[in-house]
Amino acid sequence: MAKKLLYRTIPHYLLEVLAKYFRVEVEGAEHLPKTGPVILIPNHSGFIGLDALLLSHWICKNHGRVPRILLHKLWFEGGLLRRPAKELGFVEASYADGVSALDKKKILMLFPEGEQGNFKPTKDRYRLRNFRKGFVKMAVETGAPIVPVLILGAEESNINLGQLKVFRQTIPLPLNYFPFPAKWKIKFLPPVQIPKLLALEEDHQVEEYTSGIRAQMQTELHNELSQRKYIYFDNMI
Repeated sequence: MAKKLLYRTIPHYLLEVLAKYFRVEVEGAEHLPKTGPVILIPNHSGFIGLDALLLSHWICKNHGRVPRILLHKLWFEGGLLRRPAKELGFVEASYADGVSALDKKKILMLFPEGEQGNFKPTKDRYRLRNFRKGFVKMAVETGAPIVPVLILGAEESNINLGQLKVFRQTIPLPLNYFPFPAKWKIKFLPPVQIPKLLALEEDHQVEEYTSGIRAQMQTELHNELSQRKYIYFDNMI
């Protein structure tokens, strides 16, 4: 019991400090359902995973729900990270685990860009990578609405110079591990309800919804960037 409390309390205070450090602004919170299964699909960046942690922290604090976050399997292969990962709501990334969380009426957070989004070079910031289609299939199978989420600021907090391929694994080349004080904005977009009658065996239909949601998010990202007045400090880009 003491360990469980420790795993939850320490990250909570650390994330509170980070939220203030990044001056996190949230818009569109009314689009996040307060009950029932939900699929959150944020853009991914920053290579450390602070985007997932800060988004989850805000939802826990303001909605009282702990999102289940689909995470790379490496988090669960060693004993050191397995326990804190589970206490923070992390779930090993698989289609079955995602559907299981939604069947339990949970908020499920996943990143359709995968590691290609998380590890992309900062020079390509806010250019969405191709989306995997699993989230659309989960939405059809469970009836859960999809809520796209934009996260601005993570790209400039942790700078990634490039990528290396080592034994088929993608490895980032970070400039900094301690994040720069970029201002963050989290924006929830209106929910997308995929028709239950969508034929999952018709791959072109799944691809159409996947591409459409990605295109919408890319357009909204461009709109937000065009209105952004500063990144690190007032009156500075």
